[in-house]
Amino acid sequence: MREVNAADITAATREMCIEACCVLPDDVRAALERARTAEESELGREVLSLLIENADIAAGQQVPLCQDTGLAIFYVEVGQEVHVTGAGLREAIDEGVRQGYRDGYLRKSVVADPFRRTNTGDNTPAVIYFDIVPGDRIKLTIAPKGAGSENMSALTMLTPADGVEGVRNFVVSRVVEAGANPCPPLVIGVGVGGTMEGAALLAKKSLVRKVGEPNPAPHLAQLEREILAAINDSGVGPQGLGGRTTALAVHVNAGPTHIACLPCAVNIQCHAARHVERVI
Repeated sequence: MREVNAADITAATREMCIEACCVLPDDVRAALERARTAEESELGREVLSLLIENADIAAGQQVPLCQDTGLAIFYVEVGQEVHVTGAGLREAIDEGVRQGYRDGYLRKSVVADPFRRTNTGDNTPAVIYFDIVPGDRIKLTIAPKGAGSENMSALTMLTPADGVEGVRNFVVSRVVEAGANPCPPLVIGVGVGGTMEGAALLAKKSLVRKVGEPNPAPHLAQLEREILAAINDSGVGPQGLGGRTTALAVHVNAGPTHIACLPCAVNIQCHAARHVERVI
């Protein structure tokens, strides 16, 4: 059994929060560059250039890419041969978020109650999804999620008869209906299968995949291409100002489900598709 001190997890989490909010990942920046080259609209190209410039300034000056530094979403893979000492794992992550959002001067966006709306003042509690895996390491992935794109996400309970066409139509219509609200160009996470909440988690987790990296299942990769093409034919364009770059990528995750179900969730991510990984 390998022991990991909670203080090391807190320190890593603190750094991840600041990096994720200030530095656009290389895969996302490269996708924006490709989109700028391919974009047919002059205004669209100008918008994409401004987004790239914004990312470069944020990284160079260590300031947030966006004023909405989001909910701190974590995916945590815990090796079954790991024992955390000094504090609980959840407590260690929350303390890292507390320190990171304070020291990085990041906006605190968590309210303790959805009706009373009192801000917790430190962006905790984090939203954490745990998974037990073989080994003696802990893998942390943070993906800060802002409200502008999160508010445009949706879930539907399709029937098996709706099939691929039903999924495709639902996702495309949701993105087109969202228009400029989620700050395109977007990364579109799609979850199909599981249960109501399972489909939503499949969709959200797909957003930490490298932008444009296809699903290894050929039929799902094909669906990703079809949905992306339809979305970019919509004309919404960068920041909703017209053009062919409404989305940078579509990522589909699928899972087992009930014989009578076809849950489908779409989790929309703005152009600031932030994600950072650490292994401890």
